[in-house]
Amino acid sequence: MKVVLFCGGLGMRIREAGETIPKPMVSVGDRPILWHVMKYYAHFGHKDFILCLGHRAEIIKNYFVNYAEFLSNDFVLSNGGKELKVFNSDIHDWTITFAETGANSNIGQRLKAVQKYLDKEEVFLANYSDNLTDFHLPDLIEQFHRQNKTAAFLCVRPNLSCHNVSLDDDGLVQEIRSMGQSKIRINGGYFVFKRSIFDYIQDGEELVQEPFRRLIQERNLLGYAYDGFWKSMDTFKEKQELDDLYSKGVALWQLWRRPTNNGVSKDYPEKEERATVRP
Repeated sequence: MKVVLFCGGLGMRIREAGETIPKPMVSVGDRPILWHVMKYYAHFGHKDFILCLGHRAEIIKNYFVNYAEFLSNDFVLSNGGKELKVFNSDIHDWTITFAETGANSNIGQRLKAVQKYLDKEEVFLANYSDNLTDFHLPDLIEQFHRQNKTAAFLCVRPNLSCHNVSLDDDGLVQEIRSMGQSKIRINGGYFVFKRSIFDYIQDGEELVQEPFRRLIQERNLLGYAYDGFWKSMDTFKEKQELDDLYSKGVALWQLWRRPTNNGVSKDYPEKEERATVRP
């Protein structure tokens, strides 16, 4: 299935990480969060991506056009630095469509702008490109097909430090608990759509507002509850928290690095060396 990734927002709440780069290019460890999201989907076999570009689109384009495999793979440098031999490859089997969807477009408009690239897709995936999880994606897709809905998305617990408070009519506190302990769930940003989703989106509409309300009225929107690891990167503090997990070697979202029964990660099987010669 193709994967639509929304990469065009301004990312105003995380500008401390760099005002000159788009939010999806803010790094977690040594790679942009966009790369981590794409690696997640590729781990489950979904390697055909459509990037909905907007703010500072040229940075995302240049990153992949000039992609440096050696940053996340072992390599040998020889011949006075003229030859670089990389032992593994991250993106050699990815297909990436770069689509300009407007600097100020909302998510619904961005999705409509790439409809032409999805005409042959009965079902496709989508993501905000700023959240990470260790969720087993096939579970959501299987449930989506079983219930035969138009749209589905992952519903997660908010990882916020604020508290949910219940008051009685006199203003006395009845209950107080952290958001993570409450029954509240939020949109986790991992979507599955049928192509018919475009019938629900009118010009200018935001995806999760009017279109989703129409789906709800028809009982045609599926939410999949998940209580495992999920974390967004909306603020600089959240970026630091993800960096901390990465530096400690507990980046739970990196499913591709988990060993299999034979001790080799599915995304890093033993294979022949791949050579890249510098011009």
